[in-house]
Amino acid sequence: MDGMRKPNALAAGFYLLTHLVTGIFWFTLTLVLVVVGFATSVFWVGVPILWLAMNVMRAGATVERAWVRAALRTDIPRPYRPKIEGTPLVRWKHQFTDPATWRDFSYLALLMPVGIAEFATVVTMWSVVAAFIAVPFWIGEAPFAVIVGEFWTIDSFYSALPVSAIGLALIPFALMGTRSLGALHGRFARAMLGPTRADELAIEAERLQSSRARGVEAAEAERRRIERDLHDGAQQRLVAVAMGLGRAKSKMDSDPEGAAALIAEAHADAKLAIKELRDLARGIYPSVLGDRGLDAALSALAARVPIEVDLQVNVEPRPPTAVESAAYFTVGEALTNITKHSNGTKATVRVNRVDTGVLVEVTDNGQGGAELKPGGGLAGLADRAATIDGVVVVVSPVGGPTVIRAELPCVW
Repeated sequence: MDGMRKPNALAAGFYLLTHLVTGIFWFTLTLVLVVVGFATSVFWVGVPILWLAMNVMRAGATVERAWVRAALRTDIPRPYRPKIEGTPLVRWKHQFTDPATWRDFSYLALLMPVGIAEFATVVTMWSVVAAFIAVPFWIGEAPFAVIVGEFWTIDSFYSALPVSAIGLALIPFALMGTRSLGALHGRFARAMLGPTRADELAIEAERLQSSRARGVEAAEAERRRIERDLHDGAQQRLVAVAMGLGRAKSKMDSDPEGAAALIAEAHADAKLAIKELRDLARGIYPSVLGDRGLDAALSALAARVPIEVDLQVNVEPRPPTAVESAAYFTVGEALTNITKHSNGTKATVRVNRVDTGVLVEVTDNGQGGAELKPGGGLAGLADRAATIDGVVVVVSPVGGPTVIRAELPCVW
């Protein structure tokens, strides 16, 4: 389950033994406030009491989330509705009708009985272990002997050593039991204090809708860029070539030398147009990327920048085309930013396969201060990554270094 890891046995044991005290505290406080608030609500005195009760419940739930995260290694997202503007009564009603508020109350109310059961289970497990281990140290002073079968009488230190060995052998099972009980409580806390499955699906749908919108905008921006580059670059060159050839044709008979000069000029413009078209095609999807993959494409890209680039690529087998393209342009935009804005002299590029997809990391030794500003190149990278449900993170403190990290998901 996302956000959950197996807890440490010592931390889980400490939590399970001590949260009974906090459970009694939250159970008593919230139950008293809620009961008194509802009982006096007919006189309107209960409204502020219920408001206090809801805030106490949320405070208690927030503390529990933090404690469960620290002790049981279970992350629990906040499940509450977004705050709204309005009068205090409107905000109170919004909070009162939030199902997460009453799940908080249910958790805090159940914390005491659940805590009693968990406390008793942990104490019983470890008491049995401790009792077995301690048998050799008191059996000699006991006024009785323990007879096990026909050939084993436990009445002295040495005769009880096998019992102590059994106790030592039970320690791993007690540790596993403590960890499992802690993990079980973590699931319980996540179910009660976290968002419901419906809430998670709604958040995921909203995120996917946002990603789709960003992807559409990124595609539209790319289309406008291609149109602009064609109109301002190659198209103007080709128009100049046509005009030059037309002028050369008209001078071919009367001024052969002038016609030859115009043809030479048109030839030069044609070569420049070809170069611009090639650069434009590379900006859309470089042929080397499709033919030979990320390693070759990024090596060619690194060779063209005027700084030292330490490149490492390990993505075999090849990821899907969309992931390759996103990784390539992430590195390309990052290296462009380094050469233009960061004053850096060296960049480290790592593109590796991970369980969830492709991880791209670009680090430089520049001056830092890079941001994901709307309309900027890095924001464009984030939008491109969003089209495949990827995430781009920029860490760039002033003074450097800058780390651009892109997580691009795919199925291997």
